[in-house]
Amino acid sequence: MDDSVQVCCTRCRNVFRDRARRVQAGYSRQCPCCEVVLFFEETSLDKNIKRALTSARGLRKVLREIEAAGPRKAKAVPAGRRSY
Repeated sequence: MDDSVQVCCTRCRNVFRDRARRVQAGYSRQCPCCEVVLFFEETSLDKNIKRALTSARGLRKVLREIEAAGPRKAKAVPAGRRSY
């Protein structure tokens, strides 16, 4: 699973990707195209920032669930008995 979210720049409308674990309140990132600094805050009025924050929050939740369920699935199927 890809652990990145799409971020749309508020100035140049360029779309780039950043890791979901980084994109949270208090994080800032420079746009790779126009070099404007984007501040990720919950109180931001920009829809692009809010969209990136909510999708990152949802993706982090899914990744946590996968990590928590990962060891259980590995124990359920012994290493020598996997069928492809």
